[in-house]
Amino acid sequence: MATSYKAMKEAWVTGLTGSSVADVNSVSLSMPLTLLLWSVLQSRMRLFTPYTPVACLVDFLLNCGATLVATTVYSSSPWLLNLLLALPAAFIFLTSRSPPARQTLPRPPKIDAALKQTPNPLPVKPFITHYRGSMMMITCVAILAVDFRIFPRRFAKVENWGTSLMDMGVGSFVFTSGVVSVRSSLKIEAGKRPSLYKCLITSIRHSIPLLILGYIRLLTVRGLDYAVHVTEYGIHWNFFFTLGFLPPFVALFQSAFDFIPSYALLSCILGSLYEIALDKTNLGKFILTAPRTDLISKNREGIFSFLGYLAIFLAGQSLGSFTLLRQQPIQKDTSAIKAIKQSILGKLVFSAVMWTVLFYFSISYYGLGLSVSRRLANLPYVLWVSAFNSAHVALCCAMESVCFPNLYKCTSKEEEIQKSRDATSPILFAFNRNGLVVFLVANLLTGLVNVTLPTLNMGVLESMAVLVGYMVAVSAVALGLDKLDLSIKL
Repeated sequence: MATSYKAMKEAWVTGLTGSSVADVNSVSLSMPLTLLLWSVLQSRMRLFTPYTPVACLVDFLLNCGATLVATTVYSSSPWLLNLLLALPAAFIFLTSRSPPARQTLPRPPKIDAALKQTPNPLPVKPFITHYRGSMMMITCVAILAVDFRIFPRRFAKVENWGTSLMDMGVGSFVFTSGVVSVRSSLKIEAGKRPSLYKCLITSIRHSIPLLILGYIRLLTVRGLDYAVHVTEYGIHWNFFFTLGFLPPFVALFQSAFDFIPSYALLSCILGSLYEIALDKTNLGKFILTAPRTDLISKNREGIFSFLGYLAIFLAGQSLGSFTLLRQQPIQKDTSAIKAIKQSILGKLVFSAVMWTVLFYFSISYYGLGLSVSRRLANLPYVLWVSAFNSAHVALCCAMESVCFPNLYKCTSKEEEIQKSRDATSPILFAFNRNGLVVFLVANLLTGLVNVTLPTLNMGVLESMAVLVGYMVAVSAVALGLDKLDLSIKL
């Protein structure tokens, strides 16, 4: 009985053809709309300041609850949920005004006043925190929800070709990592970048904990006889290995940046070369159909799809290279078109449009005529992930600009930090602050639920009760680490 149930779960956790791009977009739209409602409640009513237990509950219901129901009970009617989120936000925004700014206590003159007035060139931006936190949130929801029948099959990872919500989630995890990874490069002045040797040594140190986690997961899965779909990454490979091998290869591409000073162009070149190898050689056939006889063939999906994920990471760095910087003042006599081009929001919209055009060209009958494959992490998959995430970052930036227009017009760093925290959901801040630890905890809890409960045989109410309890536990860990002021970086 155990064997048959394991086989049934192996077949369940991976979909067949997935869902359309439009379906993925309509469901995932609940995330920025949830952010919009949260931002309106905070900017117009100061509902989350101070952060009382009631405020925490509302924060959880908005950010965790909306994501959970969007992928389960509202999965067949996502636009209804989107309206339920958008209409209250629009009503509150149009019928109320922002309360007076919170007064701050006088600060003792311990730091030089001129230094205090110096703006941080890389300020903490709430919309980036919200974007990364929400992506981590939906990832944590999906990795367990996929084991329940309440989670639609079209959202699960496809077998070979097609798109789905979980296919997007894997790539988005890598993209979000790329967005913030470029911060260290932006801090380094031109001509003072460490040597390639030092970069490689530093990157390998970052890789070791992730590779250890990957090995621990491999041993745990084998020891518990846990259901794993082999065509996802292979027999031994897992997502932690993909994350672990990214830093040293990214360090190599930092040197290539001297010759091709564009992360986006590097991403497109890498993705295109990989696609040519898939189409013009036997590589694609090898990945999809070869017998698993040696270490490489047994793990061919994870090994070769790494090239696609590296291209996605570079695309994320491209977006982060201008998004993380402080918005430079725009002169009053600047034309509207030029002002849009100079603004970070304008650059984000342009980036989203360009990635989207490239994606549809890659899959169009009049373009390259390719199909998306998360298993291969091919060029259309790279472009799809880049377009989707660029659009979501642009949406988050637009909502922040509307709800908190004076966020970056503070007179001191302390005031800007305080305003940034007030404009950030504490739950999403906590998910973003210790993302990998939260992801690891979510994986452990997912395994615990799967070995103790017959998830595929549970009804709607039972499934939702387990999923809500699971998200409460994951959120409690994230908020607890934040409360203790711990940032655990792997």
